[in-house]
Amino acid sequence: MAIMQETGKTLSRARYGAAQAVRAAWYGAQYRIAKRRSAGFNRPGEPVFKPVNPVDTKELRRAYLGLFARDRANIEAGLYPKPEDVRLADLPAAVSRARDFMRDVAEVDRRRVAREGDEVRERLEGSNRYPDYYQQNFHYQTDGWLSDESARLYDHQVEALFTGAADAMRRAALAEIAREMKGRDQREVRLLDLACGTGRFLRETMRAFPRLQAMGLDLSPNYAERARAMVAPWPHVDVIEGQAEVLPLEDESLDMIVSIYLFHELPEKIRGKVIDEAARVLKPGGAFIVADSLQFGDNEGLDGILEYFPEGFHEPYYKAYLGWDFAPSMEAAGFKKERTQLAFLTKVNVWRKSA
Repeated sequence: MAIMQETGKTLSRARYGAAQAVRAAWYGAQYRIAKRRSAGFNRPGEPVFKPVNPVDTKELRRAYLGLFARDRANIEAGLYPKPEDVRLADLPAAVSRARDFMRDVAEVDRRRVAREGDEVRERLEGSNRYPDYYQQNFHYQTDGWLSDESARLYDHQVEALFTGAADAMRRAALAEIAREMKGRDQREVRLLDLACGTGRFLRETMRAFPRLQAMGLDLSPNYAERARAMVAPWPHVDVIEGQAEVLPLEDESLDMIVSIYLFHELPEKIRGKVIDEAARVLKPGGAFIVADSLQFGDNEGLDGILEYFPEGFHEPYYKAYLGWDFAPSMEAAGFKKERTQLAFLTKVNVWRKSA
């Protein structure tokens, strides 16, 4: 029996490794092609950008491989199921997204070279539907957050940027949800995926905990609609539109909130408001799980990589985020940090609201 179990584990690890290798090759190849088709990192007429902190390539590789080793260990520990298998039936859609991603590279690069990150604001001139900070072409992506095509391509763009590591980084937050769920009845736990985007992480959460009383919230109607399609197999899951800093939810109505890559996209003043709102809607003792970019000093060997992001992409609030301390705002709102884990270029913090 022990031999059979060990054989099964070995085969499972082999399948996982092969699947992740295929993903890395697929997205990594697209990243390299996109890079070759772009005008180069440095803009004409501007000084050559050099990060203050050199990038430790050995640490970069170690952290990348370590991410997948941790992900596999979490799966083996039963914290969440293995990623959905790639099916041949999905190949035409994947190829279509790759083709459209490549087609959009030229437009993204044009905006990057010209530093044109405000096309969305110009299009929305006179509208007060969205806060000013939101009306931008984040990452220089076409339409910002405000089109169906942007929502269709977004996850693909992110995976290409991180050479197939984005889902695994998000699952580090899923591991924390699993730890919070230990010994609890899923039907009695209310969770909010704050700024849920396309719903990709919310779908992973529901695969792991199908009876969880979960909901998603996003400001983009286009991304919210795609998120609804993502979680359609779980009809009890709602996805609503709204601002993270003005939540349309009752006081102390949630047991858990998770946010994925939200805070680095916000001005400092708005970050504090989001934290205050999270404290308002969480029950005493509730958990606020925050997964976001590494910050300076989290892994010094990767600090140089972090310096590149606000220079190469339209990330207007990222540079300030890198040195921003969560603790004062969190503690003022009644949160205490319980644990932290690093997952390649992502950091996951679990904050507990005082009982």
